[in-house]
Amino acid sequence: MPLAVMRRAVRETVSGLPREFWWLWTSTLVNRLGAFVATFMALYLTLDRGYSASYAGLVASLHGLGGVISSLGAGVMTDRLGRRPTLLVAQTSTAASVALLGFVHDPVAIAGVAFVVGMASNASRPAVQAMMADIVRPEDRVRAFSLNYWAINLGFAVSSMGAGFIAEFSYLAGFLIEAGMTLVCALVVFAKLPESRPAPTAKSAAEPVTNLGTVLRDGRFMSVVGLSFLVAVVFQQGSVGLPVAMGAAGFTAADYGMAIAVNGVLIVALQIPVTRFIEHRDPKRLLVISSLLAGYGFGLTAFAGSVGLFALTVCVWTLAEIVNAPTQTGLVVRLSPVHGRGRYQGMYTMSWSLAALVAPVMSGVVIDRFGAAWLWALCAVVGTVAAVGYSALMRSLPPETPPGPSSKPAPESLAALSVGGPADPSAGLPTELPPTPSAGLPADLTSVSSQGPISGPADIDPAAKSLGAGRAAVPGQAAAPAPDGEVRPEVAAG
Repeated sequence: MPLAVMRRAVRETVSGLPREFWWLWTSTLVNRLGAFVATFMALYLTLDRGYSASYAGLVASLHGLGGVISSLGAGVMTDRLGRRPTLLVAQTSTAASVALLGFVHDPVAIAGVAFVVGMASNASRPAVQAMMADIVRPEDRVRAFSLNYWAINLGFAVSSMGAGFIAEFSYLAGFLIEAGMTLVCALVVFAKLPESRPAPTAKSAAEPVTNLGTVLRDGRFMSVVGLSFLVAVVFQQGSVGLPVAMGAAGFTAADYGMAIAVNGVLIVALQIPVTRFIEHRDPKRLLVISSLLAGYGFGLTAFAGSVGLFALTVCVWTLAEIVNAPTQTGLVVRLSPVHGRGRYQGMYTMSWSLAALVAPVMSGVVIDRFGAAWLWALCAVVGTVAAVGYSALMRSLPPETPPGPSSKPAPESLAALSVGGPADPSAGLPTELPPTPSAGLPADLTSVSSQGPISGPADIDPAAKSLGAGRAAVPGQAAAPAPDGEVRPEVAAG
């Protein structure tokens, strides 16, 4: 791609997003730049501490289990306490527990602290995703989630290289650096990000309260959670099934490193231009195609016999990852009631955390009993099932209505307003559905909206890969109507 075209794509992608989004994006990038624990935990326990591989696997599983448990709790906190308090609690707890992990030596203590680190580090994800949905205009959400996913992968790629050199010097230094950078994220949130939770309105007060039972009874949304779990299990094979299969075939760790490095490089290089391509596309088609690319991308691994061919298969499923992450997160936002976004995002995050626990067990059992070829065939089957599921699910969604005048971008003088609300994951076709049951929505879906990085989870979190596993109302200020019809307090930008 010519440099001028690339620059124009970057300018178009980053334009029009509110200042608060960029502070949140910066917090995400700094957080991932300091990632150390997830990347080097296994090496730390086996090489530095001398524990067995089985013990390292147990600690990784406990870390993942902590993430599963905290997903729902953090979702509830995000709705009840607010996005900002949840982020502050999660990030300060992560900083403290990561620092503590560098000093504990007892195996039971290490396992316990690793569990706490998993809980704390995962607790920020529902709040981040809900805050992005609150502060970004509906028509810009696909770009916002894509840029956040890009920051996750960029930060993780840089931190992985830097952490390797730090580990050569001192593992403790790595833990302390991660704790310090996570604390910086908390300071950014505290100083620059006001609360974005939509202010209650008379209409929202009359609506049924959204709780975890409401989420579980939402059949359409839980179908999305189930499909995201299937896709996540497939993507997890890049870090759990692929290295084992390559090792069994006689390839070295360096060979695997060269092949999997293509994943991070492509995401960093292609996420922005691909975002410009997909944001006006049909989300149903994107989810179906990305599921098939993921399944058959891993399926092609059965025919790989060299590092180059393995890298080629990585290219296929990485493209699926780039398309799937922001589109799928957008679908979650679209199906989430405005005042229940935290709980819905928490449930969605849990599907990825649960996949990080299931995938290692699944790949190990299948490879040991039947061989790696059966694992890759199973990935193709799972990808096909997910594609069929998305096709059926998206067909049953209510039709979208053209956006009204209120969905136009806010003028510069109103840049301080929080503009959240429902949007469509295609981010280019009609972007909103009226937030009333008269639009043909089910009774439990009072509003719909649109969207990774991954990276969930909105992204597919690279940390999970490496483990194998508006603002608050301001008293005295008048409420102003947001472009999506919600009533939000008018406050100064952070």
